[in-house]
Amino acid sequence: MKHGQHWFTQVRKTAEAIFGRNAFPDGAFDFPAAFELPEAIFDTSPPVAAPLQPGARFLNGVYENNAGARRYKLYIPSTWKGQRLPLVVMLHGCAQDPDDFAAGTQMNAVAEERKCFVLYPAQSPDANNSRCWNWFNALDQRHGQGEPSIIAGMTQQVLDHYPVARNQVYIAGMSAGGAMAIIVGTLYPELFCAVGVHSGLPYAAARDLPSALSAMQRGAAGARDTNNAGLPMIVFHGDQDTTVHPANGEELLAQGLRSHPLGGTARPSRLAGRVPDGYAYTRIKHWLHDGSPLAEHWVIHGAGHAWSGGSAAGSYTDGKGPDASREMMRFFSTVRAA
Repeated sequence: MKHGQHWFTQVRKTAEAIFGRNAFPDGAFDFPAAFELPEAIFDTSPPVAAPLQPGARFLNGVYENNAGARRYKLYIPSTWKGQRLPLVVMLHGCAQDPDDFAAGTQMNAVAEERKCFVLYPAQSPDANNSRCWNWFNALDQRHGQGEPSIIAGMTQQVLDHYPVARNQVYIAGMSAGGAMAIIVGTLYPELFCAVGVHSGLPYAAARDLPSALSAMQRGAAGARDTNNAGLPMIVFHGDQDTTVHPANGEELLAQGLRSHPLGGTARPSRLAGRVPDGYAYTRIKHWLHDGSPLAEHWVIHGAGHAWSGGSAAGSYTDGKGPDASREMMRFFSTVRAA
């Protein structure tokens, strides 16, 4: 079976599991001959056994509320000696898990450098056959309900049990995890002070599976604005991404600027660069008049649907791009809640 057809089959199975077998008309998931995805997207995740720094801990946990239960892993760096540290919540993409995502993004190594905790929520295959966060469900786009409430509650649980710097709590994600990260950050601005999105989609870009497929293939132009003040965000997207259209990264930034009360006055600056023996990129920064950062948009030229600068120890990574993990942490370090 061709890879794109395999993907459509998996989407159909996921949709039937969520909405029921009779929820869609005949032919809704007929595979279009022109739609085909690259083979690398469907590579299985390699076994992951990343070594820990001496003194570091990678703990297993579980959180449960009325919306359900999810497992997680929490990385505690070797540099922690009881002091307050920032917290970064990392949401994996489809077919991934916390160990795979940690290995691919190398965020635990960054946590050692930056001295921070890292929380990796795990999607359950019972909630989604492909372990995708259900960013496209209307229920999972509401405060106090669905998966956002589980992720927010899990974050609060860590805040209650560890000395986290409350004004330095951030959330980031890849693909479906990136789409869910912007939802959670938007719904719970009292918890998070900045968002990182890699190869994701705007807030509430879809309300069901058909609109999700449309947004992924063509971009979520006209995604509705958020009602909060607009969290600072950093966005990465490869301009050759055939899984989530690069237009989504542009709309995500535009949505964030529209949602911020001062977004219309932000001053953009553009920088072009290239990774040695790797991809060229364009970085656009948006600054407020007081010099504080509002948004960054990294377009990686030639890159597909993969974590930029990631390690081959995890899935969906491409080491030829700029280091998204370190750039996200650099951006996060400039943003603190009042």
